[in-house]
Amino acid sequence: MNNIKQNFSIKDLENLCGVKAHTIRIWEKRYDLLSPERTETNIRTYNLKSLQRLLNVTYLVNNGYKISRVSKLNREEIDEYVRRIVSDSSTRNQAINSFKIAMLNYDLKLFLETFDKLLEKKSFKHIFVDIFIPLLTEIGLLWQTNTISPSHEHFITNLIKQKLLLHIEKLYHIQPTKLDKAFVLFLPENEIHELGLLYAHYEILLKGYKSIYLGPSIALDDLSNMLNFHENIIFVSYFTIRPEKEKVPDYVKSFNQIVCAERISDFWMLGKQVMNRKNDSTNNTYYFDSVEDLSNALSH
Repeated sequence: MNNIKQNFSIKDLENLCGVKAHTIRIWEKRYDLLSPERTETNIRTYNLKSLQRLLNVTYLVNNGYKISRVSKLNREEIDEYVRRIVSDSSTRNQAINSFKIAMLNYDLKLFLETFDKLLEKKSFKHIFVDIFIPLLTEIGLLWQTNTISPSHEHFITNLIKQKLLLHIEKLYHIQPTKLDKAFVLFLPENEIHELGLLYAHYEILLKGYKSIYLGPSIALDDLSNMLNFHENIIFVSYFTIRPEKEKVPDYVKSFNQIVCAERISDFWMLGKQVMNRKNDSTNNTYYFDSVEDLSNALSH
């Protein structure tokens, strides 16, 4: 894992906090809110503590606190005000901001408090779809622009994965009610991003079907024997980085030749590499733009 990112540009702060660079400079000058260092070419750079402070301050300002008041608070007081807001409210934007703060501070307690408060009012399905998916999308963009470090992304995604696994395990104790078909979920070789597939697994179990989760990096040769445990198997996979978009047709062809050599089975695919390919669906291969689309198909 890469080292934790320690220095941020004012553009990084703008991306993370949603505050224009011009406003950040005003807050610096008028309220002495941050103390950036300067490069040899006089460019502002900010350390991790400055970023964390600005993220918390922005959170308070967005919740009605005046910047003139917030700027006079010390770090402990700011953290307490943030926690107080989290405990009083669980709206979508506030929850996403709380999770971002937890990520930047590696704050397990804040993550758990925010999640537990949401769970009092929302189902896990709604939390994942309405909050975790937009959060993960934003985190992905922040990581791609080098605004956050890989360690930040790993921290928050592993916490989300733990919650997902916990709720999947609860469904394991419920007997399937729909027995006309069963699902086998896998990721192709060299694909290790499993959050999306895990959530598809959760949705399938939630709908009352039997679902077998095989996990990441599965070779097609290892799938044929799965046809023995049910007469109507649907295979499901999630393509985040593998196979590449231009190699998807060849992969589907290989699936039909290897896995369906003796018996045709449906193959459902979703993920970044197969977005906007619904029209390419065939008799036994189907593309979905989202887990929500897949969930709707389960209801038909």
